[in-house]
Amino acid sequence: MKLNIVPARTGLTWVKLGVMTFLRQPLALTGLFFMYMAAVLVILQVPVLGMVLAAMIVPAATLGLMAATAEASTGRFPMPTVLLSAFRAGRQRGRAMLVLGAIYTVGSLVATLLGSLVAGGGGASAGGDASGQTVDLRAVAVLVLHLPLVLLFWHAPALVHWHGVPPVKSLFFSAVACLRNIGALLVYGFAWVLLFLLAGFAVSAAGMLMGGLGVARSIMMPTVLVLVAMFSTSLYFTFRDSFQAEDPQELPDVIL
Repeated sequence: MKLNIVPARTGLTWVKLGVMTFLRQPLALTGLFFMYMAAVLVILQVPVLGMVLAAMIVPAATLGLMAATAEASTGRFPMPTVLLSAFRAGRQRGRAMLVLGAIYTVGSLVATLLGSLVAGGGGASAGGDASGQTVDLRAVAVLVLHLPLVLLFWHAPALVHWHGVPPVKSLFFSAVACLRNIGALLVYGFAWVLLFLLAGFAVSAAGMLMGGLGVARSIMMPTVLVLVAMFSTSLYFTFRDSFQAEDPQELPDVIL
């Protein structure tokens, strides 16, 4: 496995491939994403441990959605069992994915707690009507503190699953790959933000024309969820183009 450095314009290619692959199997890929979201909602109902368990499955779920994209990109129909790919590749890699899940959970909890502390300090001094600002500050602080976690885990689940990289090393390789290809990832991110904004504007305008604000709001949420599902489809291509397999047998495939 070798790191592959790509030009910044590749970020647009990743977006294009994600959209085109999604449109090949829109019902299947949307359905799989909704299945994951439904599972998270059910898990969150578990008292006390719900949030922890939901965070634990994030790496495995990310890998499952990437595996579904790998299936769709080759013309195959991704079945629901593809979401369990992380635990169907052997006991060793299954355990490694659980380790990734544990690390992600701890990292997310730490980032959230630190973000709350930062926001708490600012809110306490502001007082009065600053409660709304405090909520915004907390959200921003938590988001910023999660960015390093995103870099660490961007490629890590795929590296563990498809290349057999140990969990800790996969985090290091993921961060290095993201930093070395930061130009492409920035273009990729900006392109998706622009696509979300354009789609949101178009849907809002159409909703207002059809029946006013109520209609616009009613169709906005399903549209956003479909766009997020489309975004998740593009993740596979950021991984595929960032690493080059030395052995053809290492090329990403789906464990059935």
